[in-house]
Amino acid sequence: MELDLNVLRPQERVSLQLRLLYEREGFRKYHMGRFEEYGLYQENRRFLSSEQVITFTDLDGRLLALKPDVTLSIAKNAQVEPGRCGRYYYQENVYRPSQESHTFREISQMGLECIGAVDAAAAAQVVSLALRSLALTGRDFVLEISHMGFVTGLFDAVGAAEAVRPRLLTCIRDKNVHELRKTAEAAGLSRQGTDALCRLGTLTGSWREVLSGAEVLALNAAMGAALEELGKLCQALEDRGQTDHWKIDLSLVNDMEYYNGLVLQGYLAGLPRAVLRGGQYDPLAEQFRPGARAIGFALYLDELDRLSDAPAEEQAGPVMLNVALPKGRLGDKVYDLLAGVGYGCPENYADTRKLVVENPKAGIRYFLVKPSDVAIYVEHGAADIGIVGKDILAESGADVYELLDTGLGKCRMCVAGPKDFQEDQSRALRVATKFVNIAKRYYAAQGRDIDIIQLNGSIELAPILGLSDVIVDIVETGTTLRENDLKVLTEFMPISARFIANRASYQFKHRQIETLLKKLTEVTES
Repeated sequence: MELDLNVLRPQERVSLQLRLLYEREGFRKYHMGRFEEYGLYQENRRFLSSEQVITFTDLDGRLLALKPDVTLSIAKNAQVEPGRCGRYYYQENVYRPSQESHTFREISQMGLECIGAVDAAAAAQVVSLALRSLALTGRDFVLEISHMGFVTGLFDAVGAAEAVRPRLLTCIRDKNVHELRKTAEAAGLSRQGTDALCRLGTLTGSWREVLSGAEVLALNAAMGAALEELGKLCQALEDRGQTDHWKIDLSLVNDMEYYNGLVLQGYLAGLPRAVLRGGQYDPLAEQFRPGARAIGFALYLDELDRLSDAPAEEQAGPVMLNVALPKGRLGDKVYDLLAGVGYGCPENYADTRKLVVENPKAGIRYFLVKPSDVAIYVEHGAADIGIVGKDILAESGADVYELLDTGLGKCRMCVAGPKDFQEDQSRALRVATKFVNIAKRYYAAQGRDIDIIQLNGSIELAPILGLSDVIVDIVETGTTLRENDLKVLTEFMPISARFIANRASYQFKHRQIETLLKKLTEVTES
């Protein structure tokens, strides 16, 4: 009797198909236990996505960990003959901290690794299998491909100091051009160097077009070598008949300590975040085998169970952009801005109690949400785009693209306190705020111990009543502070409304989002 794959959950069905695919391609199953000696992760913590690991002591007194990573174990323990390329696949659960739940999540992964003498053919095989893995889901998909050598080479060419590179990398990853420019200028980079970094976000699309446009930026041998490697890979994919569902995006970057070559990121229609990640990680492989190279990827199986069993249907009519519109004064300004560039609605949202208003002709649909919820709706894919204050965005840590500073709702994040305030360095500073994460990051950067007092309103009362020494809050005019005998002690973050996009939506509704972004950019910069 044949097994009917349709009775299986998406995760089960795809994992079975992937196993057959990988074994046909010459990959051997790698299996590891649930626990690993903690020393492996402690010694190689720079290669982990987080230093937070669940540990315990076993009956023999050994310190063990619930595994946060599979690649480390394969890199250490895989039996690879000198001069050969070891090919392995795995299906394992890993345990990583979750920002959303503030606890640990069990994540089901299936992936593959090539370790040892990895050549261009092996790399092309891995990328090809990444495409075939996504295709097995039966959904529309996009695989982004980039090369870390191009970005790190550009950093070298423009003279970016090591200390500023992580911040530059974050801005590039988030397509946050406005803060990328500010960061580069503050770091003393030249106008030409800053412009070159800001051009990375435009280098996305078909491989011949992108690589041709990137050639003028190839300022050193490392950048040229990266483009050459990408070109050979793309040609190899085309030779395999894989011409669709992938693109080059040179703003796709990842941890410089981990990845040193190709990087991959895959999206499925209907899911809000990447379901496949990977790339070339020679620095990790060399920890255990001098001179070894390595490349691989992981597919997050848990995400697949979020898909409905029914195949995705083609949308009839125009593609609709779903916008998280903040209620209140900022939302009114945002709507006027969008309506002014052709995205208004026949029905005035202010005259109705509806929470959803739309204009199919303009291809726009608005969700009226609380300002503090805008980033959440966008990050989780309920909305494709939104406009949200930088304060809310920074506090939430939402994983979204930050595409434009609209200039609306300008104010600043400040430390404020009594007019006669004198800081006592001998004890922890008591800080009252509703922006807990922002305050923690600000003082952590200074190495200052603080006690956080979380409040939700009338923050100014805290130092007046002796509840705190200072407050961290938004200041627009400063009138409330002055009328309560308080003053701004430090301004440390400008605030304005930012245009953000869900990372997956940006792949599948790229043309629509870019069209809107271009119109907004023209208006806000004029």
